[in-house]
Amino acid sequence: MKYIFNQVYIIWAFCVLVSCTAMAQKFNTHEVKRGETLESISKLYGVSTESILQYNKEIKIGQDLRPNTILVVPSAKIATKPANTPTKNSTEIAQDAENSREPIGYTEHRVKKRETIFGITQMYNITEDELKKYNPVLYASPLQKKMDLRIPKYAAPKVEDVGVNDEDFEKYIVAAKETRWSIAHKYGITIDSMLVLNPGLSKSDNYLSEGYELVMPKIAGSTVKNQVTQLYTSYTVPAKMNFYRLEKEFGVKSDEIVRLNPEITERGGLKEGMVIRIPEQKVETGDINTDNYIFYEVKPKQNEFRLTRKFDMTWAELTQLNPDLKDGLKAGMVLKLPKDKVGDFEVKNALVLDKVNLLDSINVAVKPKVLFMLPFRLDKVNLADKESAEKTIDSRRDMTVSLGLYSGALVAIDSLKSLGVSIDVKTVDNQLDLGKTKQLLQAEQLGGYSAVFGPLDNPSLKETAVQASRYNVPVLAPVTAKSDLSLENVFYSYTDEEVLWKHMLDYVENNHTDETLLIIADEDNKKEKDAIIERFPSAKVVVVKEEEKNIGINRDKLQTLLSDQVPNWVFVESDNYKLISSIVSILNSFNNTAFDPLVGKDKVSVRMFTTDMNSAFENDVISNTHLSNLKFTYPSVNKEVANSSFVDRYRKRFGDDPNKYAVRGFDLTYDLLLKLAYKNNLLEASRFIGETEYNGNKFNYQRKGVAGYYNQSSYIMMMDDLRIKTLE
Repeated sequence: MKYIFNQVYIIWAFCVLVSCTAMAQKFNTHEVKRGETLESISKLYGVSTESILQYNKEIKIGQDLRPNTILVVPSAKIATKPANTPTKNSTEIAQDAENSREPIGYTEHRVKKRETIFGITQMYNITEDELKKYNPVLYASPLQKKMDLRIPKYAAPKVEDVGVNDEDFEKYIVAAKETRWSIAHKYGITIDSMLVLNPGLSKSDNYLSEGYELVMPKIAGSTVKNQVTQLYTSYTVPAKMNFYRLEKEFGVKSDEIVRLNPEITERGGLKEGMVIRIPEQKVETGDINTDNYIFYEVKPKQNEFRLTRKFDMTWAELTQLNPDLKDGLKAGMVLKLPKDKVGDFEVKNALVLDKVNLLDSINVAVKPKVLFMLPFRLDKVNLADKESAEKTIDSRRDMTVSLGLYSGALVAIDSLKSLGVSIDVKTVDNQLDLGKTKQLLQAEQLGGYSAVFGPLDNPSLKETAVQASRYNVPVLAPVTAKSDLSLENVFYSYTDEEVLWKHMLDYVENNHTDETLLIIADEDNKKEKDAIIERFPSAKVVVVKEEEKNIGINRDKLQTLLSDQVPNWVFVESDNYKLISSIVSILNSFNNTAFDPLVGKDKVSVRMFTTDMNSAFENDVISNTHLSNLKFTYPSVNKEVANSSFVDRYRKRFGDDPNKYAVRGFDLTYDLLLKLAYKNNLLEASRFIGETEYNGNKFNYQRKGVAGYYNQSSYIMMMDDLRIKTLE
């Protein structure tokens, strides 16, 4: 208890305690001729260069236009300058753009070997003047390796008075299992374009619910009304080409080609050298979905070689699935891949994630600020009386949990500091009281924090989450939390029981061959019993006799259901320790024995499972020896902790071994701070980081609508030889 009492003093010292509107708009398409520029085309159609750039995201300011490129040009004159105003060149446009926008934030960039100013500006989509403006040293000195640069971040350009016109756009209803990436691929647009058309979508989260209504481009720039195709290619007519051969080659009717290319009628038919637009048929909803494919967003500076190595696919195979690659590889493209593709990457919600090594991704320039709000109950502790303080701590579970979590957190903070991360931590005691929590929150500027750790009680957690959500600050729930919260900023770290059930049933299903399955469940666990039967219809149900004072099973009837030819796997679902104790004894008596020792030679093999490892299984009346004999298998939020650098650090600091709460406190805090040191935004980091694992816990947060982020990770444990082993 010495370390716990010392911890009280440590805590005491710390406790100082839009929508987007756009005009009904018609569109023209323009095939770029050799020598044409963005400025000349804008003058031809009487529109601003900015409006052309707005609808052609692949074109950048100052970039030469490639001949035969098809541009989407708004037909309405939306230029604001008088007609006689001289057209600005690309340099002037870039300068105007720089002068007219202000950064919404900054990011840090450390210069690597062989990097150039041009390359960095392309990486972050900024101009050279913008880079130098916020890094004045570049005016006087050349770019050097390991130089730390301040990169401005700008808001995405707004669509100019745009309004959704039914003739140009269509409503799209999200189907089950569809993602932003699959839909963007279907329409041949980027995610950024989807966000412009649908400003209601979150820019910091990729979640997309079934039934959500999206606005999508109906024709992707065609001047033809009511066309069902969305993508098109530019095609140069060769000699002796006719409509029959075009139909065979592209699967498009001749009248559709004529409607898309009025010049065919004007020139009296197809002519050699004529450049026409060929539509590609719209892919049906069922063909591209997460049941069939996974999706990958191309990163800046990636090339053909890197992609083919990453996915172990040839360029031809990638191009066959993604025809747009024929026009070149561009950052932001969404590539479709076979769902069964396995490589050095992780898939989360059908999106391929590049594996992130958090330790190698630490940005020392980031300074996370975390508020710890836990019920230390210093109001109940007499710090002047050591003996009394120790008794109080021993008698109160809330204090035991809080001190355990926080002691582990302190070791995690020290570990991150040793890696060069500067961390600002404030600790407060909410005393397990809602009124006290409100008082503490009123005194804090929550918008200045990167995250809030705690509180433990549901009323205080809800209040904290509500107030933190105003500033988009995430709140981490360190223990089991059941609440009516419906806020996307809450991270529930404790894996819920339904995930544990599923993991256990998945394990049994994956490892089950010819074993006899049995279920023993009392009336209070009917839900668990039904879930097992639904997964394993052939399972035999053992009747539990529940009387007023007695509860148990009939041993003789159980024997008739057991097999001595194949192993028996028995699910025991109850939170009544008396029933569990009786069942364990009976199952153990059958295990490794013959039904008829005088006749039979085959011994009965029994293995015991549960989907809910509750406290009843840990009651002292239940024999651990019997559980070990039965190779008792169960799902768990955490695993047994072996000796590690964390354990050594903890012993050195507190003079004792860490309990399970201290282990959880370390893992939770270490995971949180590593993610914040990678991107000082937990919501954003969760998009790119999949499952993480530390000493005794692992985390894989996935968003459930607007109800927050839930940990989907768990372990399968088994007792064997009086030891607890991790199976998966």
